[in-house]
Amino acid sequence: MKIRKAIITAAGQSQRSLPLQRLVDRDGNSKTALQIILEEAGTAGCEEICLVVCPGDEDSFRTAAGPRAAQLQFVTQPEPRGYGHALHCARAFAGDEPFLHLVSDHLYVSTGPQRCAQQLVAVASAENCAVSAVHATRETMLPYYGTVGGRRVPQRPNLYEITTVAEKPTPTEAEQTLIVPGLRAGHYLCFFGMHILTPALLGILADEVAQPANRNIQLSPALAKLADRERYLAHEVAGQRYNIGVKYGLLTAQLALALAGNDRAEVLTQLVELVATQPKP
Repeated sequence: MKIRKAIITAAGQSQRSLPLQRLVDRDGNSKTALQIILEEAGTAGCEEICLVVCPGDEDSFRTAAGPRAAQLQFVTQPEPRGYGHALHCARAFAGDEPFLHLVSDHLYVSTGPQRCAQQLVAVASAENCAVSAVHATRETMLPYYGTVGGRRVPQRPNLYEITTVAEKPTPTEAEQTLIVPGLRAGHYLCFFGMHILTPALLGILADEVAQPANRNIQLSPALAKLADRERYLAHEVAGQRYNIGVKYGLLTAQLALALAGNDRAEVLTQLVELVATQPKP
């Protein structure tokens, strides 16, 4: 399996401005969040990248992409019909090829020599099937993420066969259907914001879109159907995801990038000084 294409969804109401925000990357360079996300896809080997946006947002995203703007193709989501529908809008771009899918409101910091998307592409290429990146996440964070249930692949400690997918489950639901043997108590495998998906997934979404009564098409139910139709794995990547759409999300992502980068010592010194000069409550 060769992954040449990437689809990045940025049509959600909260996603329209977040990728345009500027941060300082691990090398100390000022970039937009979108540029950092595009680099994630580019270093994973993606030659063509499609950005799904709201109508009229193309110019602002093209500007935010900077030097990588020439690599982009744009598809618009004409009306807000859900995350799954946004991905469906890029079906013609994907064609009959597997593709890397990233969300535009997450940034990633790897803890190894390979970036997170590179790790995921390597697993998908070796296993020749759809693979979603996941991270062991405490149950208090379940309202923010899709979650998978399954079992470990023998002799592969970070790889799982997916049997169940649920969108933002309650702790009770997770405890009943999503416990994965081997994880710490109270932790579940939640989506990381990046996937390698096959044309079969887009076919499932097309079937959902074809139903006139279905106005809100989400991705997780389609992924649950994918798990029933073909081999579908979850890979626990070596890294962390940072949702820049939550409270203090941009701040947390910026600190993570800085502390993983060349200016770590300087940033730590400034943080210590900042804490030391704060008045006691």
